[in-house]
Amino acid sequence: MPSEEMQKGHRRRLREKFLKSGLSAFHDYEIVELLLTLGSPRKDCKPQAKEAIKRFKTLRGVLSASAEELQQIEGVGPHSAFGIRLIQEMAREFLKGKIVDQPFLKSSREIFDYLYHAMRDRKKELFKVVYLSSQNQIIEVADLFEGTVDSSSISPREIIEGALKDNATALIFVHNHPSGNPAPSTSDREITRQLVYVGKIMQMKVVDHIIIGNDRYYSFADEGLIEEYGMDFLNLRLRGTSEAKRRIYQARLVRDKRA
Repeated sequence: MPSEEMQKGHRRRLREKFLKSGLSAFHDYEIVELLLTLGSPRKDCKPQAKEAIKRFKTLRGVLSASAEELQQIEGVGPHSAFGIRLIQEMAREFLKGKIVDQPFLKSSREIFDYLYHAMRDRKKELFKVVYLSSQNQIIEVADLFEGTVDSSSISPREIIEGALKDNATALIFVHNHPSGNPAPSTSDREITRQLVYVGKIMQMKVVDHIIIGNDRYYSFADEGLIEEYGMDFLNLRLRGTSEAKRRIYQARLVRDKRA
């Protein structure tokens, strides 16, 4: 076991190496080791760092791991995991700062980048709603439902109530596929169609529905489906209006004949 003086010297060299060359000169396990030392400055963290890379495969896998998963590694407790959790939260706040209150330019990639790390490793589906202002700025990102996403689990009323509370005029829906494959299911398509219809009725624009998978995503807007569903709604309304006019006309004819 290395002496305390040797550990201090090793940690000092890691920090000096980072200050001189950044992370480009580091092995993945050395980056994890450096982060672990933030929470355990007097402890040799190299074995835990190597085990973390072995268990989670990549640096990204380690940085995406939950506190519970990190603490399954022998020698990693709440204090040891501090540096990794700190980086996780800082990254999320940094990405959030880049898009919240900034003009949303209909970029599905920006939303994916912001929410990816928070959603990619979830074991269950999580359905989020991004509320936008009339200036296309992101007001709020709300978790709506966790579990199997289908038409019975999604509450349009809850979505609209949230929009009214935040004075939102447009909506983006986001959910993840734990399988890693973001291809939409039949249920995903039907839910999106229904939500576009609800948005039309309430005069709220549905900008997109994004499905997050493993390092990739599917955008209903990019595929032209949001526009297609909007046109379907207008056609249904036009047909309904025409049918209503026809019935009124027939009723008047019957009335005039009786008169």
